[in-house]
Amino acid sequence: MLLTRRQALFAGVGAVAAAGALGRVAVSPAQAAADDYMAEIMAFTEGREPTMGRVMLDVPEIAENGNTVPMTVTVDSPMTEEDHVVEVLVVADGNPRPGVAKFAFTPMSGIALANTRIRLANTQDVIAVAKMSDGSVFMDRKEVKVTIGGCGG
Repeated sequence: MLLTRRQALFAGVGAVAAAGALGRVAVSPAQAAADDYMAEIMAFTEGREPTMGRVMLDVPEIAENGNTVPMTVTVDSPMTEEDHVVEVLVVADGNPRPGVAKFAFTPMSGIALANTRIRLANTQDVIAVAKMSDGSVFMDRKEVKVTIGGCGG
């Protein structure tokens, strides 16, 4: 039996509606994002719990426009062969896709500093996690209040 495009479309819509009625499609995007940012941090740290300190995240307390929020992350490190920052991950816990930026460093970087502009969907925490050459993991967290919507808001 061959299906027309219209029949296939109706069958697909019916299947999605039936799955929703049975409660199988019950995860809202906000719930997914709440779990996603922690999963992304745990994958980055390879399961290690980050410690507060050594990372300084500089973001405005209030962002007038969520589409372009200035951000600077600095990690206190001598940047020697024995002790340096390997990578920094920045996540926003309220964005539909929490991963905001990832920066790689080497001892030749001289200083562990990166700045950019990020996009925030709404008022939320921005978290920077730094992975060090000895395997230790440090973080900083700041809340940013967004007054005008960023990601589609």
